[in-house]
Amino acid sequence: MQLRSYDWVAHHGRTQGDQQAVVDLATDRRLTYAQLDDRCARLARVLVEGFGIGPGDRVAVLAGNNSNMFEVQFACARIRAVMVPLNWRLTVPELEFICGDAGPQLLIHDHEHAAAAAAVAVSTGIGQRMNWDGGTDGVADYEEALAAIDPWDGPNEANHDDLLTIMYTSGTTGQPKGALITHGMLFWNAINQTEFFALGAGMVNLAFLPLFHTGGLNCFANPAFHYGGSTVLMRKFDAAEALRLMSDPAVGITHVDGVPANYLFMSQVPAFEDATFPTLVCAQVGGSPTPVSLLETWAAKGLLLQQAYGMTETSPLVLALRAEDAISRIGSAGVPALHTEVRLATEDGGEAGVGETGELWVRGPNVTPGYWNRPEATAEAITDGWLHTGDAARQDKDGFYYIVDRWKDMYISGGENVYPAEVENVIYQLDGVAEAAVIGVPDDRWVEVGRAYIVVRDGHQITETEVLDHCRQRLAKFKVPQSVRFIDEIPRNATGKTLKRELRLRED
Repeated sequence: MQLRSYDWVAHHGRTQGDQQAVVDLATDRRLTYAQLDDRCARLARVLVEGFGIGPGDRVAVLAGNNSNMFEVQFACARIRAVMVPLNWRLTVPELEFICGDAGPQLLIHDHEHAAAAAAVAVSTGIGQRMNWDGGTDGVADYEEALAAIDPWDGPNEANHDDLLTIMYTSGTTGQPKGALITHGMLFWNAINQTEFFALGAGMVNLAFLPLFHTGGLNCFANPAFHYGGSTVLMRKFDAAEALRLMSDPAVGITHVDGVPANYLFMSQVPAFEDATFPTLVCAQVGGSPTPVSLLETWAAKGLLLQQAYGMTETSPLVLALRAEDAISRIGSAGVPALHTEVRLATEDGGEAGVGETGELWVRGPNVTPGYWNRPEATAEAITDGWLHTGDAARQDKDGFYYIVDRWKDMYISGGENVYPAEVENVIYQLDGVAEAAVIGVPDDRWVEVGRAYIVVRDGHQITETEVLDHCRQRLAKFKVPQSVRFIDEIPRNATGKTLKRELRLRED
């Protein structure tokens, strides 16, 4: 039996229409559930009658964070169409690859990205565009289109197996792939997150991660819509402003999700010293291994960052720590979500023992059925329903999991496996280190050795000798980097993940 996919916004629009659904800080737009429901319904009719969008058709969006993104998602859901959020930081050739792969029938964009949208539309044959900052010749105006049409009154016949979104992976190791995100995956993700993060109708979520990314859209914006809570949306992450919003009782933020870089940058804002967080219920951190020193910095402020692990293909939650375990299990990504199975696989597909490192595999209703137009990639990534995450992890005797590093970021030095995250964790113990990243580089004797890239805090000085001596005192010899490079900025993608391939491309 196929489970029906019910319309969360329409439900709350009927039952609690006056409840605030979203606050868009950049536009100062504040929508109740009744207002959001009405706009989603009007957009659904615009898509069907104005652009000929039907079940399975793709609607791409190229824009900075805007509450309209939520409207596109829920309007597509009502007519069984598919939203394709595009990474606005990509170049036109990169966007051309994605749009050529996804084949959208319509491209919605904002004014800031209009030139890139026009170029991509021409080169990939997208015949229809809509601008939500005002139309031009041949480009429809989003607000005018909604105002000129009656709300859609057709039935929502989508089920949990229907495709809702194609989310393209960040492409940190190659060409991006379009992960298939179904209606059911979003439902089970909302259910899985509830146990760990105290989600509910009273939640006020601060969203600053980009909405083209699963962290911005699904932690915790979509779960908030599921429960009838509210989302306060920032156009882009600003460390000082995010810290102010989290500290202001009048705003009432209860939930926030970020990657380690977000919390690192907020901890470096001068106002952090006196900041308090009177209304926060949950601050989640994930996306990459979090330095223990950063967790301790926030814990000293009375805010326990709850580590979690997930990925685009798992919608995203897989593992999480409860708040009461945040200190006693510091450094752990937690235990599996209620409706998710995990295992640690050795290189031959066997089971890794307690304390042994293996590749994390995931199975459950929150896991993608595969990749758009990539049957080979799907077959390579999924075995009997088990998704190979590409992340190295270990499990302790009590069942808590620890993400060691990206499996592909591991390098082998003198026959020994080295996981950069472990080395980075030690480097972060130095007071003057603002950011750090470690990669493996070729070596005639050891095949590969470590190289540390470090950003120094303002007002501090650190030498290569100090870094290496610090590591020698705390790491096995084969784990100690052989060289250090000091740089102004660690390259990151739009979600704050370190782009280690860009470090590898740097000239020696």
